[in-house]
Amino acid sequence: MEIIEILTPSYDAAWLPWAVQYFFLIGMAATVAITAGALAFSAEGSTARRLLPSAVTVLLVSGIAAPIALLADLHQPGRFWHFYAHFTPWSWMSIGAVLIPIFITLVILFSLFWWMRKDGAMRLLGILLIFSGLSILLYTGSEVMVIRARPLWNTMFLPINFALTGWLAALGAMLFVARWLPGGLMQYPTALWRRLALWAVSLLAISALAWLVMGIMGKDPSYPAAVEIFTNYPTWRLSLYGSLALAAFIVMCLSVGAQRYSHGFYSLLCSVVMMVAAWVFRWIVLMSIQSVPKYGAGLYLHEMPLGSDGLLGIISVFGLCIALLAIVTWFFDRYPSSADFQPKAYAANATL
Repeated sequence: MEIIEILTPSYDAAWLPWAVQYFFLIGMAATVAITAGALAFSAEGSTARRLLPSAVTVLLVSGIAAPIALLADLHQPGRFWHFYAHFTPWSWMSIGAVLIPIFITLVILFSLFWWMRKDGAMRLLGILLIFSGLSILLYTGSEVMVIRARPLWNTMFLPINFALTGWLAALGAMLFVARWLPGGLMQYPTALWRRLALWAVSLLAISALAWLVMGIMGKDPSYPAAVEIFTNYPTWRLSLYGSLALAAFIVMCLSVGAQRYSHGFYSLLCSVVMMVAAWVFRWIVLMSIQSVPKYGAGLYLHEMPLGSDGLLGIISVFGLCIALLAIVTWFFDRYPSSADFQPKAYAANATL
């Protein structure tokens, strides 16, 4: 009998949990920026306009927290100026160093003019914010997609799925924060919110089906790589089954009537699950895929650090988001910007 011994080396992970937090928050910020920019063109007092307070709240929280997570991922944040002193236009990371400050500036200005009820300036900035959000989605998706050494990353569907799951998380966050805004869930336009969430889920399903079809046709190199790891590694099969179960649960949450989301616990459950799904997707893409061997057999061994590069870093970023959410919601409650926050008896299923 021949015995073959396989030694699996331990490699340091190139992407750390800080990157998961950053890609989660920046994806949420970019997609809610596009949503808020579009909502800015709705009529005053309309159903769409009543989504704007929650969109602005999520925009401020994620837009401020995301670059902080990115700076923490640098380990030496004081060296961020190297991106500008040694700019390389062929690097998506260098391009992102230019796009992010522009995006954050537009986020703050858009939120300020919304609060000041300057609709003209807000709509102008809304157009710029939409294009800036699209540029952020392009940069973050391409930054990972261009890595050809990882077939599971090197697919055009990665930026698409980053964007769609980011939008799913943004919509979940909007429903999550609505309970702390003046008017609460009872005045929130849940019917419109539900339609947007169904659009996000439907587009994700279409993207998954398109990836499957192109993979079977041999047009996408990530498909055979995915089939191989699902076949050879039981842990990846568990990840697949868990992802499918999470997707089914989200569909079930969105299958009820719009009035159900006015209940605190149900809306809390749905919103948290939507955000968790987007976060787990990024964890699998950025962290789990790094354990797949480029050469040889056996998964690479990666351990979750308990310090700032691991569990503590994850908790600290979420703690920062909670603190920012408390500040923003307190400010809007104390100093409301417009009639968006005034108590009016709107029907939950009103149309645009």
